[in-house]
Amino acid sequence: MLTKLSVDNYALIDRLEVNLDSGFNVITGETGSGKSLLLGALGLLLGQNADLDKNYVNNKKCIIEAVFEINQSLKAFFSKYNLDFASETIIRREITINGTSRIFINDTPVTLIKIKELSKYLIEIHSQNESLLIKQEHEQINILDRLANKCF
Repeated sequence: MLTKLSVDNYALIDRLEVNLDSGFNVITGETGSGKSLLLGALGLLLGQNADLDKNYVNNKKCIIEAVFEINQSLKAFFSKYNLDFASETIIRREITINGTSRIFINDTPVTLIKIKELSKYLIEIHSQNESLLIKQEHEQINILDRLANKCF
């Protein structure tokens, strides 16, 4: 579960920190209130490619960090990649103004491939019209598979 998101120097955001409670969290607001910026920052953190045209404020390094409460079921992932397991896991991505990027899990550098693999277990984002995916058979199977993995 995502418990905290910090964003520095991303798009129009100089500095932002969002603390989330346990349970169901919703980010709502009018058009232009910044919801998409939060999702963009979270996407970068979880492995999306960086777009140099919109990632920076005042030509400073962009830093996105999130704290996740995770359970023991992810210990195998951490063991597989020789990462320190902690129930409170910190993921951080730094993107310099020249486009180089580094990602860390609990202060250990990792590749984009590893963070993309881990992100499948950390968060689900449901955006406008994305619920229409539920009507596609392959998405129904994916949801059932994810549910089965959490239950067994």
